[in-house]
Amino acid sequence: MTKTPTKSTGKTGVLIANLGTPDGYDYWSMRRYLSEFLSDKRVIDYPSWKWQPLLQLIILSKRPFSSGKAYKSIWNEEAGESPLMTITKAQTAKINAALTLRYGDEIIVDFCMRYGNPSTKSKIEKMVQAGCDKILFFPLYPQHAGATTATANDAFFNALRAEKQQPTARTVPAYYGEAAYIDALAKSIETAYENLENRPDLLLVSYHGMPKRYIAEGDPYLSHCEQTSQLLQKRLGWDDGQLVTTFQSQFGPEEWLQPYTVEEVARLAKSGKRNIAIVAPAFAADCIETLEEINEEIFESFEAAGGENFTYIPCLNDAGDHISALVNVIKNNLHGWI
Repeated sequence: MTKTPTKSTGKTGVLIANLGTPDGYDYWSMRRYLSEFLSDKRVIDYPSWKWQPLLQLIILSKRPFSSGKAYKSIWNEEAGESPLMTITKAQTAKINAALTLRYGDEIIVDFCMRYGNPSTKSKIEKMVQAGCDKILFFPLYPQHAGATTATANDAFFNALRAEKQQPTARTVPAYYGEAAYIDALAKSIETAYENLENRPDLLLVSYHGMPKRYIAEGDPYLSHCEQTSQLLQKRLGWDDGQLVTTFQSQFGPEEWLQPYTVEEVARLAKSGKRNIAIVAPAFAADCIETLEEINEEIFESFEAAGGENFTYIPCLNDAGDHISALVNVIKNNLHGWI
C-alpha cells in the first residue's frame, strides 16, 4: 500500500521529553516500565549476556512489587496517573500557551516520555503527520547526563530514522547555568525559608546519582551539578558551608557520586544539624525520586538519626518563573527558524 506523503504546513514542533512513568503501579505495568528503563545501555552499560539474565530472572521478579508500592504511595488516583505525568501535562499546557501567544499557529507543542507512554516515536509521527518540517527536541534535564539527556536524544534520533519524510531537527542543550533557571530555583528556596518558623541549619542540594566510572569516562554531569550549586549559592548570596551538594538514588554494586544524600542527612543529624532543608534541582518535575525517596526514605534516615525539622522544597514544576525560564530556553533555540 502506497503512503501519501504528508504535506508540509511550515509548522515547527517543540517536543518536550521527560524520563517516563509506568502506566500503573500493578506488577505488570511496573515490570514493563522497569524492563525498558533498566535495559537501556545508557543507564546500565553492562554486557547484555551478563545483565539481562540477572535483570529478567531476578531483579524483575521482585522489584516491581517494591517499586509499585512506592508509586502507589504517591499516585494521583483522581487522574489515574503518576504525579510526573500530571505535572508534565501542566508544564506543556503552559509552555504551549506562552509560545502560541508569541508565534500563533506556527508552532505545535507536545510532550513525550523516554520510557513508557506517550513514547517519543508516537509523538514524532504525530508531528510529522501534522506537517511539521522542523522539530525542536527539549530533554527536560537541566544537567546533561548520558542516562538522561543523551538517551532521550537517542530515542529522538531513532524515531526520526523511521520517517521517510524527515523534518529538520535540533536538540536543546543542558541549561544548568541559565540565569532564569537559577533565579527560579533561588526564589523557590527563598519563599520556602520565609514560611518557616526557624531557618534551617543547612540546605542540601540533592542531585540524582551516577556511578563514578561514568564521570571518569567523560560524562559532564558532575561538572554541571557543581556549577548549578555554585551559581545557586551565589544568587542566594550565601556564605560557604550553608549549602552542600549530595547525590541520591544509588543502584547496583558500583561506587556512585558522593556524599550519598540518605547517609549525609543522618550524619548531619548526629553532628547536631537537626533542622535541614533539601531541594532537588536535577528534576524539572516532582516524581518518585522526590515525592517518595526524599520525602519518605531520606526523611526517615534523618529522623532516625535524631533530626527534628526536615523541609523538602518542591521541584519547580509548573510555577510561573520556571515556565518563563523554559520558554526563554526554547525561544533561544528556535532562533532562525521562526
